[in-house]
Amino acid sequence: MKTFTFIIASFFIFTCLKSQEVSDQRTLPIVAIKTLQGANSSTSEITNDGKPIILAFWASWCRPCLKEMGAIAEVYEDWVEETGVKLVAISTDDSRTARNVLPLVNGKGWEYEFYLDENGDFKRAMGVNLLPHTFILNGNLEVVKQFTAFGDGGEVKLIESVREIIEAENQD
Repeated sequence: MKTFTFIIASFFIFTCLKSQEVSDQRTLPIVAIKTLQGANSSTSEITNDGKPIILAFWASWCRPCLKEMGAIAEVYEDWVEETGVKLVAISTDDSRTARNVLPLVNGKGWEYEFYLDENGDFKRAMGVNLLPHTFILNGNLEVVKQFTAFGDGGEVKLIESVREIIEAENQD
């Protein structure tokens, strides 16, 4: 009886773990967003010629978000040269604080692709609850990995994930 219970429990655990793995393999939803200049855009315009994308949800008032963006800025040129990755930053600032985003980005000299999600539609579609929330997308715009929060050295995990994606795509 113990063996039977063990087999059933093992099957259940394996099934649960496998379903979590599959749930990360979802494609980027198509949602209306805006450029930092206020022009209407769509997530369907987010592309990187079949190369990985780092999709970072952040806000101008979020200290860990600013820390993440700053840490990535220090190594971003090297990442692009090495892997071709593109960082797309989605500001979740609402209509009251969104006007602070463009001056902040310009002041920091960040060279990422920025969009505004003032009404939170994209954030909800991606299941973002806490900031920062960063997704790694493969060349087919499928979510491969995601990270919540940011700590010292978190940028290393991001680029390692990008390298893993590139390696996996080269093996196919």
